[in-house]
Amino acid sequence: MRVNILQHTPEEGPGAIRIWAHARGHQVYVYHPAQHGKLPSAAETDLLVVLGGPISPNDDAPWIAAERYLMREVMAAHKPIFGACFGAQQIAKLLGATVSPAPVKEVGWAPVTRQADVIPGLPAQLKVLHWHQDMFALPDGATRLFASEQIRNQGLVVNDNVVGLQFHLEVTEDNVHAMVVNDGDYVADSVLHQTAQSIETTPVPDENRAAMFQILDYITRS
Repeated sequence: MRVNILQHTPEEGPGAIRIWAHARGHQVYVYHPAQHGKLPSAAETDLLVVLGGPISPNDDAPWIAAERYLMREVMAAHKPIFGACFGAQQIAKLLGATVSPAPVKEVGWAPVTRQADVIPGLPAQLKVLHWHQDMFALPDGATRLFASEQIRNQGLVVNDNVVGLQFHLEVTEDNVHAMVVNDGDYVADSVLHQTAQSIETTPVPDENRAAMFQILDYITRS
């Protein structure tokens, strides 16, 4: 399987997604559309991963619209898509839902609660890393997968092959270090009231990687 990953900023890498892909014997290709303007074709994509970044699907950069066009083609071919943060917002916008500023800024570690039993084996609650201040409405036909105390739509499932998460389930310890040292000022004014240092020193829960693997196995039928 060819796993095509769209990465939008250096500090938000694929983390546990890359680990999963290598463990399953898949090939990984990482594209940087914001920097180089290049995207794979739908035909050469077996799994499309759309990562986060400091942009909005509502921005007018040409690559953002081009990325959604690719996602539409992949979805039409009933191939799997996983989106994290900005990637989840791209999925929602592609399906006609709104993406808008959230009433609060969520940055730091906080729990999300599972809202549906669509994907077998997911825990009822996970402590995850939030790094956002936008939110998406739930598109028609999508199932709400997770919610947090602050923001109701934290995850969505579409059919049996598309999942978007507003939070960062994919992060490893190294990813958290990179996000904090490069973008630590972003924690200011978060409703979670955590410091960059406390975020960086919080261990990534082992169950997060297991849940990430379960989601990817589900959408790829691994």
